[in-house]
Amino acid sequence: MDLPPVLRSEKGAIETIRKGVRKRNRSQIFLQTLGIGAISFAFLMLAILLLSLTSTGYKAFVQTYLTLDVYVDPAEVSEEQLPRGGFDDVIEAALLQYFPEAGEDRATRRALGGLPSNGAQFILRDKVAADPSRIGETIRISVPVSDPYDQLNKGLIDRETPEQRRRVDNREVAWFDTLKEEGLIRTKLNWGLITRPDSRFPELAGLKGALIGSFWALLVCFVISFPLGIGAAIYLEEFAPKNRVSDLIEVNINNLAAVPSVVFGLLALAVFLGWFGMPRSAPLVGGMTLSLMTMPTIIIATRAALKAVPPSIREAALGVGASKHQVVFGHVLPLAFPGILTGTIIGLAQALGETAPLLLIGMNAFITSAPATPLDASTALPTQIFIWADSPERGFVSRTSAAILVLLSFLIVMNGLAIFLRNKFERKW
Repeated sequence: MDLPPVLRSEKGAIETIRKGVRKRNRSQIFLQTLGIGAISFAFLMLAILLLSLTSTGYKAFVQTYLTLDVYVDPAEVSEEQLPRGGFDDVIEAALLQYFPEAGEDRATRRALGGLPSNGAQFILRDKVAADPSRIGETIRISVPVSDPYDQLNKGLIDRETPEQRRRVDNREVAWFDTLKEEGLIRTKLNWGLITRPDSRFPELAGLKGALIGSFWALLVCFVISFPLGIGAAIYLEEFAPKNRVSDLIEVNINNLAAVPSVVFGLLALAVFLGWFGMPRSAPLVGGMTLSLMTMPTIIIATRAALKAVPPSIREAALGVGASKHQVVFGHVLPLAFPGILTGTIIGLAQALGETAPLLLIGMNAFITSAPATPLDASTALPTQIFIWADSPERGFVSRTSAAILVLLSFLIVMNGLAIFLRNKFERKW
C-alpha cells in the first residue's frame, strides 16, 4: 500500500536524520579510537625508553669492591714524603701475597697491579694521611676494582668469548675468581655515583660536580628570571597601555619562547664570554644563559595567571577605593601566584635539561672537582651525560644511562612540585 506524500516525506527525513546520526557516531568512535591509540603509543614509547635506560643503567648503581689487608711498609711510605709515597707498590705487594708467582715477571706484576682501580692508592693515602702513626701497620681497605674486572663481575664481559677478544685474559680471570673464592670481592651500592666528581676511570666517575654545577646554574637562573619575568608580566598585563608598541613586545616575547636553545647559547658566547669576558665553563654564565631562555616562559605563564583572575576582584577592590597598585599587588597577584609558581617551576625544569647552550659556553670541560662557587669551572647534568656518552670506555655506557635516570628523577620531582603547588593554592571561582 502506497503511503501518502506527506508520510513519505516524513519517513525520508527521519531516515536521513538516522543516517546522519550513524555517520556522526562512526566519526566519534573513530576519533576516540585515534586518541586512545595515540595515548597508548606514547605510553608504549615511554615504557620502552624507561625500560631501556633501567636495564642498562641499574648496573651503574652497584660497584665491585676488593678488600685487602695492606702492610704500609715504611720503606715505601714515609711521613716526610707522605703525599707522594709509593702507595701503589704497597697495594701491589698486598696482592702478591695471594699470587706470589706473579712477582717473577715485571709485566705480570703490572697486570696484577691493574686489578684494583687506579684510585685505590689515593684511598690508602688518605687513610694514612689522616693518621700517620699507622705507617708500619697493616690496614684493611676496601677499594673499587678497575673497570674490566667490574664488567666481568657484572656479566658484561662474556667468559665464553675467545681470549684474544676479551679485555681480561684467562690468567686475569683466574686471579679474579681466586680473590672471589677468598671472599675478598663484594658488590656494594655505588654511592660514589652521587658523591664523587668526574674521572677518566669509569669505576671512579661520579655526578657530584655536575649536580652542584646544575644547582648553581639553576639558582642563578631563578634569581635573574623570576623577579624580572614576573615584573615584566605585571607591567605588560596590568599597567602598559594597549598600543602597537606593547603588541610588538608581546609578539617578540612569544617568538622568544619558541627560539631554539642553541641560539641563546650563541648569544651568550658572543656577549657574556666575548664582550664581557666572563669566566668560561662557570655556572654563573650558564645560569645567565638559561635565564634568557626561561624568562619568556615565566612571562607568558604569569600573564596567563593574571588573566585568569576574575575581573570582579579588580572591580570590587577599585570600588572600595583601592589604587591600581593596591589592586594588583594586594588582590590580583596573590590569587595568581599558584599559576605563576607552576609556570616558573616548569620553566626551570626545562632549563635543567638543556644541553646545547651549556656546550657552547664550555660547560662540557673535564672537571675533577666540584665547584665551590658559581664562578668555578663546572659541568651540569646534561653536559655530563654528553661527556660520558662520548667516552669510549665500556663502563661509561651504564653510567650514561644512570645519569639520565637521575636527570629524569629531578625533572619528575620538579613537575610533581608544580602540580602540588597548583592544586594546593588554586582557587575555584
